[in-house]
Amino acid sequence: MAQPVNEELRDEEDALRPALAPVASISRREAVLAQIRRGIVVGALRPGDKLTELSLAADLQVSRATVREALGQLAQEGLVVAEPYRGLRVADLDAAALRDLARTRVALDLLAARAVLDDTTGRRLGAVRLAWAAFESSAFDDDPVVRHEGHLAFHRAIWSAADNVVLDQLWPVIQAHMTIALAQDQAVRHDPERSHRLHRDLMDALGSGLEVRVETTFREHTIASVDELIALRDPTDQHEKNVRTPA
Repeated sequence: MAQPVNEELRDEEDALRPALAPVASISRREAVLAQIRRGIVVGALRPGDKLTELSLAADLQVSRATVREALGQLAQEGLVVAEPYRGLRVADLDAAALRDLARTRVALDLLAARAVLDDTTGRRLGAVRLAWAAFESSAFDDDPVVRHEGHLAFHRAIWSAADNVVLDQLWPVIQAHMTIALAQDQAVRHDPERSHRLHRDLMDALGSGLEVRVETTFREHTIASVDELIALRDPTDQHEKNVRTPA
């Protein structure tokens, strides 16, 4: 009996998905964490994918106990979620959650950015400039994980420069949600030039010292990017939003 066309297409897509690589024997737990995070970033593990100790242990060639420890940490970080009767899955963000994340990020990003602007010594801005230089060195790397980590590190540096203890404590939660959102973005568009341009705009705005410019640029950076992602991922959602919000 012939295989249905949709199943054939699914098999072809699965064959093209990046595979998880076996990990080295040294620091197995950390290596497993790194491989699963990498899998999420590059699309080997997609939002909503079910995760089992048995299959991951086989793919990564480690013990189930090591995988269990790693999944427990990833669940605490928010990259993995436990669902009743369904087990563990890669976290997913629907359109509403993406917009919630964007609004939250803007508020916290601006809190950090204002602290950078308020520093008359220039020390905080100097720390962000160093992070920008590191971002530029990774922005066009062939490895999507290197680009992803550079992206997160730049935003993390803005928060760190604020010297705000609460922001430091909140960062791991935001980072996990950003990782899922960026993985979704990576799946629908691959545009390092765009990413570099948008982050250069952030750096230029901070360098200007103008609070109005900083606020406008940070809002556009996050809100517009999420709206574009939702439109690319789910055109129906964007159409419904436009209908509800007449010009």
